[in-house]
Amino acid sequence: MARVKVEYTHKLGSNYNPHERILGVAGDAGRGWYRTTDEVIREIRAGLNSYFVSVGGRQVDVIVASYNGRPYIKTESDGYAPNNLLNLPEPPSRLIP
Repeated sequence: MARVKVEYTHKLGSNYNPHERILGVAGDAGRGWYRTTDEVIREIRAGLNSYFVSVGGRQVDVIVASYNGRPYIKTESDGYAPNNLLNLPEPPSRLIP
């Protein structure tokens, strides 16, 4: 299993619901990468990869949560607000398929 650092979050415009807002995540490791939210959920649940963000020099895990029966991704509760994933910048267009 790889431990993957998330550096960007692709968000859905003006939707303010965190469980509906994140379309995918990305990073610049190697030549750069992009995963949809559904891909990240599948990889976490299958134990293929784990994801994290760096906050104040600490690694905070990305986890799968559920809202009204629909899975979504967020970071573990870490005392930082708002959600760490939503605070990340949009990925460069070269990383978005």
